Amino acid sequence: MSDFYQTGVVATFHKLGHPSLEDIESRLTRYAKERPIALVLPSLYSELSGEALTRIVEELKKVEYIKEIVVTLGPATDNEFENARQFFSVLPQKTFVIWNNGKRMKKVYRSIEAEDLPTGLEGKGRSVWMAYGYVLARREFNAIALHDCDIVTYSREMLARLCYPVTDPSLDYDFCKGYYTRVTDKMHGRVTRLLVTPLIRALEKIIGFHPLLVFFDSFRYILAGEFSMDVNLARVNKIPGDWGLEVGTLAEVYRNTSINRVCQVDIAENYEHKHQELSPENASKGLNKMCVDICKSIFRTLASEGIVFSDGFFKTLFATYARTAQDLLKRYEDDASINGLRFDRHEESLSVETFTNGIKMAAQVITKDPLGVPLISSWDRVTAALPDVLERIREAVEEDNRS
Repeated sequence: MSDFYQTGVVATFHKLGHPSLEDIESRLTRYAKERPIALVLPSLYSELSGEALTRIVEELKKVEYIKEIVVTLGPATDNEFENARQFFSVLPQKTFVIWNNGKRMKKVYRSIEAEDLPTGLEGKGRSVWMAYGYVLARREFNAIALHDCDIVTYSREMLARLCYPVTDPSLDYDFCKGYYTRVTDKMHGRVTRLLVTPLIRALEKIIGFHPLLVFFDSFRYILAGEFSMDVNLARVNKIPGDWGLEVGTLAEVYRNTSINRVCQVDIAENYEHKHQELSPENASKGLNKMCVDICKSIFRTLASEGIVFSDGFFKTLFATYARTAQDLLKRYEDDASINGLRFDRHEESLSVETFTNGIKMAAQVITKDPLGVPLISSWDRVTAALPDVLERIREAVEEDNRS
């Protein structure tokens, strides 16, 4: 990844030479005095006992430029919430844990839903959205950074490189997405390599030039869950509540800011986290479900851009995707060979077949209902209906953390 080649329409910041972590952290500490940063950590309770989150907490103890950490917790009992508070209490930064299924937060969710505003299903998207609401309620931050809690190879350098483009006032980007290599003794990232990239390129072949497709294809790791952004984007962006979160977030960024203010940055030489099963026989689990959700998000985004889908269009897409994916699969095999990596052609081909079926399922859903489940409402829409909602969120979160 350490090259200087610029591709697509998004500025790409590479990892060149041997940059000093101390230097970039020193600059961030200086900039963050005027441009404070909140770090959002979407976490499942089960991750508290994992090696990855323990390492992340140890690394975050050394970070001085983050003003506040907001842990947005998945489903948790009373005891689990208290355990989570204790687990994160060792952090030197001001830290709050959002208990999304606690009684106070449930009351907030119900009040929003009473205004016929969708809050999505319980999951990462909803948790992240509520964390944005809490950060907005504080009215103290210039930027929000977010990364997952299952990164086995985490180092604080990842966070520094992620935050820098939206914090340095001379760069002043609105949105920065991380990218990285995902390799052990084999290539990982099957959904990016074998689904999203060939699908987008197949769509480009059929539709022709479209700015949104060019935008999507400019990202080196489009499904990376690590990003930073100007706090005002958190106010206006809608959020998908399923596995389409990363693609849906990019679609909202595309709509709500200039492409010249969007970038991507190399944050790690290698990145390792938990792997999902392919689940080729069950479209409600694993990478199979992820495939369907991502495809629905892409198709619905394109439909909102005026692309007309038909039965004939989708039949052409299935064939074009399959051919494009097989061509890329050969390149990956050759790339693995020259680098001495293990490559299971059967496993890779099975992934392409599973993703082809997933695209077909998504196409059937879109044909029946182009709108589908609505995105989680943007915070500017929610505050228009409930002007005091952010203050209520702040009170609920802070009361939970005092109890």
